[in-house]
Amino acid sequence: MHSQPPLGLTFFHTSFSSTLLSTAAASLTNSICSSSCRPIMEAANDDYTQDGSVDLHGRPVLASKTGKWKATALLVGYEAFERMAFYGIASNLVVYLTKELHEDTVSSVTNVNNWSGSVWMTPILGAYIADAYLGRFWTFTIASLIYVIGMTLLTMAVSLKSLKPSCINGICSKASTFQIAFFYIALYTIAIGTGGTKPNISTFGADQFDEFNPHEKKLKASFFNWWMFSAYFGTLFANSGLVYIQDNLSWGVGYGIPTLGLVVSLIFFYTGTPIYRHKPRIAKQSPAAEIVQVVTTAIRNWKLKIPKQLSQLHEFEPQFYASSGKEQIYHTTNFRFLDKAAIIEGSSRPPLTITQVQKAKLFCGMTVIWLALLVPSAFWAEVSTIFVKQGTMLDGHLGSSFRVPPASLSSIYTLSMIVATPFYDRCFVPFMRRKTGNLRGITILQRLGVGSAIQVIAIAIAYFVELRRLHIIKVDHITGAQDIVPMSIFWQLPQYALLGLADVFLAIGMIEFFYDQSPNAMQSLGTTFFTSAVGVGSFLNGFLVTLVDKVSRKVNGGKSWIGNNLNDSHLDYFFIFLAVLGTLNLGAFLWASSAYIYKKEKDVEKSSVDLEDKIVES
Repeated sequence: MHSQPPLGLTFFHTSFSSTLLSTAAASLTNSICSSSCRPIMEAANDDYTQDGSVDLHGRPVLASKTGKWKATALLVGYEAFERMAFYGIASNLVVYLTKELHEDTVSSVTNVNNWSGSVWMTPILGAYIADAYLGRFWTFTIASLIYVIGMTLLTMAVSLKSLKPSCINGICSKASTFQIAFFYIALYTIAIGTGGTKPNISTFGADQFDEFNPHEKKLKASFFNWWMFSAYFGTLFANSGLVYIQDNLSWGVGYGIPTLGLVVSLIFFYTGTPIYRHKPRIAKQSPAAEIVQVVTTAIRNWKLKIPKQLSQLHEFEPQFYASSGKEQIYHTTNFRFLDKAAIIEGSSRPPLTITQVQKAKLFCGMTVIWLALLVPSAFWAEVSTIFVKQGTMLDGHLGSSFRVPPASLSSIYTLSMIVATPFYDRCFVPFMRRKTGNLRGITILQRLGVGSAIQVIAIAIAYFVELRRLHIIKVDHITGAQDIVPMSIFWQLPQYALLGLADVFLAIGMIEFFYDQSPNAMQSLGTTFFTSAVGVGSFLNGFLVTLVDKVSRKVNGGKSWIGNNLNDSHLDYFFIFLAVLGTLNLGAFLWASSAYIYKKEKDVEKSSVDLEDKIVES
């Protein structure tokens, strides 16, 4: 889709000569000097983008020849292959650790959670480097090379005989210290690589749309839905095709395919360099340092009384922000203590601006929401850990000869997202938009709340599936750790499908929320609220598994709810524990979201403190 030229461009080209046009633009700049003149000014500059975007060399770019879907299509291709690589590892890693490296259930689940958590935590560093030093493009470029090196090492670890345990007549030796070290070095090299790719590729994609162009702004509202939609296809192939190849053909081929795909996708990515838009780094101070400065200044001024009049708080004139290209954020009434950093009279240090204080307020507000999303983030880890282990004890036969690998059932989770995402964007959003007048249909926090509620329902269904499995075990007197329960693995379909549906609301909503609410100068860092939530969630899931294992052993005479022999364990107790925890957390989230105040920018100053835009019918 191509953006239409701004109305001002057509008007001036048909009404004035080029000389008169430049004179009029200069006059408008000097006399008005506000954000409202920006579209007219940019129209005079031969269809340049209105948000200050530049090319790789720092030159202004034409809106008609850069960005939008033609640019994001190349980024989307990379994301699909990257998701295929990541989930090609994560979905079946617990199986490789138990069957090939011979780790026990609790250790393998913990190691998967630790690695997955690291993958989602390292983006904090990558985002900081991008926002403070290198920018999104160059940070991504360096990190993607590290990612490819990690994938290559991992493919070697599962392919070369010298790097994996040997087996003779079905009896396998334990992995040597060197073999284990090489395998985990490869895994954590990938984690380092994702640290620079995850927080920057999606935000770089969002940068391809001009916030000041009404048509592009509407396209951007759908960007994250379709971004994740493409990622789901890579995930689907990983959860179905790659997992099947790993279980039935070769682990080396199963890891080699996504490695090759990753290299090819990067080649295509760099062919789009001439049409990419880049956001120039305007702030001289790092975003993190600015937030710390606000907090420390407010603490130093703790004795000062917060004034009732905004005029007693320091702020630059609007023309300063318009001329410098910096973002202005208007005052809100939450976290009032931080307003002390902007008090003009009596401050022991030079006062900071209201905009600087608001950036710190946004950070604090997003942190509260982030905390309320840790438990839902922990539930995502169940798809590749406990759900898979539950599936290994069920009958996966489809017909007389074909057996569905337990990890492949997570493809239902992905299929659910693939089906639901277009429905959400094309049906649900327009329907709710007519009801609410909100550009997104419902607010982002409402979207997150719905996703959290669906998650709890999915965990409850997993509990009832486990109850039925235990009932069959009791009736058929099944006791062996390797005995398959005569119950179809497809009983797990509803729990996988519902978790996929929940992700359409929750995962996409989290990315959109943290990108949308972050100050412009720290949007890469802001996106890491999402990745770090997933990372901490993985660590939290590992902690919960370990905690439940230890506590249940104490109260059951050494017998764990999540033992190596799931046929003699109580996985149902673990699921009901998660359901109760999720319900309590949902209540905490509803409280946190009710107190949250959205970012208040110049274009919504007179309409609402809620950033959620209303539709303007023309």
